[in-house]
Amino acid sequence: MKKNILITGGAGFIGSHVVRLLVSKYPNYQVINLDKLTYAGNLANLKDVENASNYKFVKVDICDFDELLNVFKQYEIDGVIHLAAESHVDRSIKDPFTFARTNVLGTLSLLQAAKVYWESLPEKYAEKRFYHISTDEVYGTLDFDGTLFTEQTKYDPHSPYSASKASSDHFVRAYHDTYGMPTIVTNCSNNYGPYQFPEKLIPLFINNIRYGKSLPVYGKGENVRDWLFVEDHARAIDLIFHQGKVAETYNIGGFNEWKNIDLIKIIIKTVDKLLGHPEGCSDHLITYVTDRAGHDLRYAIDSTKLKNELGWEPSLQFEEGIEKTVRWYLDNQDWMDNVVNGGYEKYYEEMCKNW
Repeated sequence: MKKNILITGGAGFIGSHVVRLLVSKYPNYQVINLDKLTYAGNLANLKDVENASNYKFVKVDICDFDELLNVFKQYEIDGVIHLAAESHVDRSIKDPFTFARTNVLGTLSLLQAAKVYWESLPEKYAEKRFYHISTDEVYGTLDFDGTLFTEQTKYDPHSPYSASKASSDHFVRAYHDTYGMPTIVTNCSNNYGPYQFPEKLIPLFINNIRYGKSLPVYGKGENVRDWLFVEDHARAIDLIFHQGKVAETYNIGGFNEWKNIDLIKIIIKTVDKLLGHPEGCSDHLITYVTDRAGHDLRYAIDSTKLKNELGWEPSLQFEEGIEKTVRWYLDNQDWMDNVVNGGYEKYYEEMCKNW
């Protein structure tokens, strides 16, 4: 069945993996990648599919309701996978207004554009779907007591970023309850893998080890995160978009809890091994810095519902995923250097000349 799928934030880290998967897996779909191309959006992430007949890129700000509505009408959108968001906690602490604008008002603009267009159709919401990707950070923090975030965990956000995502989640659910829009929300744990913007911990530290730069660790490095390989997340998104139940929430986690300091030591060991360095030679790069304001102690996702209902589970153990990730960054140093130096912005300019 032919479908026109709108993926917001498709030039970003997770979004580019979802775009690539859907373009290659569903040749009968038209995949429209909508991205504003802020600092973390990089069309070079999608070079391998940019000429595919079932792929289209449009540069639009998700806060621009009129432009969004035009996109829905022009491409006759059947489904939305909403990934566009500001996502870096440190940036949210310094600039909360940008996070409220993009994550809250942007999501609201997208919901309203979908509502206006779909309600104008004879069949209205039939065969339509609005899928919103969120974060485990909306749940707050956990103690070291073995408890996990479930779909019933109460929201308790502690940063401007998580507060903005919590608000957007509520708007999505409200559009289902108020207007009958067929929505789904997922909350995922920390993603890692190829094409991640190097402000995030894993690619940042891989690059810093490569150049012998310091590895700043918040506090004592005892904060715990659950890590999910991005390609496994993309598989889950594909599955949930097609088979998930409307109005449901699904948690997506990697079942990989690691203290930050232990994670960093694994990264150091893996990078040094693949670069041919003596084991432990980069340990001295670890530098402890003042802890982040409102730093949540522990995140851990329970994905039992997703496993039991839809059969999804992670395909990689963490050590496998980390080695695969480190190899990718070391083998794609030009990509990393272009991102760090801002050269990726020129890629979009060159593409525009060819359109």
